[in-house]
Amino acid sequence: MKKRISSLLLAVFMAVGGASQAFAEEAAETVGKTGFAAFQAKLEAVLDVIDGFVWGIPTIILILLTGIVLTIRLRGVQFCKLGYGIKSLFKKNEGEKGELSPFQALCTALSATIGTGNIVGVATAIAAGGPGALFWMWFAALVGTATKYAECMLAVKYREHCEDGHVLGGPFYTIEKGMKEVTGFSWKWLAVLFAVFGVLAGLLGIGTMTQINGITSAVNDAFAAYKTNYAFELFGKGYSWATVISGLIVTLGVALVVIGGLRRISRVAEKVVPTMAVVYVFLGLSVLIMNATSIPGAFAVIFKNAFGFSAIAGGAAGWVFKQITDSMQKGIARGIFSNEAGLGSAPIAASAAKVEEPVEQGVVSMLGTFIDTIIVCTMTGLAIVIAFYTGPDASGVGDLKGVEITSAAFTRVLGGDGRSVQFLLMLCLVFFAFTTILGWDYYSEKCLEYLSNGNMTLVKVFRWIYIVAVFIGPYFTVNAVFQIADITNGLMAIPNCISLLVLSGVAAKETKKLFDKKDGLLK
Repeated sequence: MKKRISSLLLAVFMAVGGASQAFAEEAAETVGKTGFAAFQAKLEAVLDVIDGFVWGIPTIILILLTGIVLTIRLRGVQFCKLGYGIKSLFKKNEGEKGELSPFQALCTALSATIGTGNIVGVATAIAAGGPGALFWMWFAALVGTATKYAECMLAVKYREHCEDGHVLGGPFYTIEKGMKEVTGFSWKWLAVLFAVFGVLAGLLGIGTMTQINGITSAVNDAFAAYKTNYAFELFGKGYSWATVISGLIVTLGVALVVIGGLRRISRVAEKVVPTMAVVYVFLGLSVLIMNATSIPGAFAVIFKNAFGFSAIAGGAAGWVFKQITDSMQKGIARGIFSNEAGLGSAPIAASAAKVEEPVEQGVVSMLGTFIDTIIVCTMTGLAIVIAFYTGPDASGVGDLKGVEITSAAFTRVLGGDGRSVQFLLMLCLVFFAFTTILGWDYYSEKCLEYLSNGNMTLVKVFRWIYIVAVFIGPYFTVNAVFQIADITNGLMAIPNCISLLVLSGVAAKETKKLFDKKDGLLK
């Protein structure tokens, strides 16, 4: 088995290397003929086609179907047991096997979850899919909370305890052990695929480039007066000193933490995540309170756009289906990017929790989706809709991109010159994205550890490659970065959701067994 996995890894790296060489040759030819701008446009066009294929209707149906099936089979666990999850959050389980407390496991997962998706991802979803994308983010989050519960609970059930005392778990073991237990067939190949996609997602997508790109863009906007003070030009595009310096500082910070492994990452996460979440919620509540009269109009715009009513009203009935599918695609894709329900990442952190019963960590972990999307993303989305899609000046986001949309929205609805708001927003984004980089390093490492059968030397080499990816991240375009993140997210979600559908009966049985036991003790 080790030889087969090594051969598969070698084949993957050779394929990637061959594709990279061919791509580099084409890139050089294109740059030589028409310049970097033309090559960049071509790259984004290719990524857009791949993104559309990966996040097509079948994938959207699969993710939503998984959440709906689990919601039904688990009897609405995300609604009935939310209070129990909060109660279990600070429970002490010192005698149990594991590496983290339930709270630390949740914060580690949230550190990778609350990031640019909440501030930049929501903005790009609305810009590409209209205000209706926010509705589909909500819908995906509500059913996705059951998905998050099930995937984290199953990760604890099927985790492995290594000889040196550390724990390794996640969808790869859920697929390998759980699906074989239920079907009687080996699904090792599907587990390997998930792990490969997990490494790529962390290294090339959601873990590194999207986050550092969001950080440097926010810092660059905060120091807008110095945007034209270029440190250097690359392929005809200038990069300011703010971009270069902030990128170097974040890269150094990441290097100092990730070299210390899981415990250092969790210690940073449990301090930074709650603090910055409170700051951002305070900022968001200020926006909503000061514009309370505009909230009903914002909800009306969101629902009309989500179901194509605005297209019908405009006499464009032929575009209704396209408007709905665009809103669904961008809303669900960005929703998964933000809360990661169904993606299979959070279970990797959950599997390290010190808990006796898998269900207990499941109810704690599902709080992450509620906090991320229902609270944080909603505040961002409503601010953007109020600022750009309601009132007499409703004209859309125009040419604004990424964090510029969110920053302009908060400034417009709060008034003033926007400098203090922009600075606070920058701080939130910097710390959210920083902890996301740390969390995804951990996820990618665990996927690689599974693929390499515990080869820690390879994992240590990977850490340095990861740091390099963070370093070069600021010099990619926002659109290309988010397209790569969407693609890798979708490729992770597909095998994970298949396993959750197959194991939905196991999840329901485990859940019923624990809560029946607890109800019996209370009688």
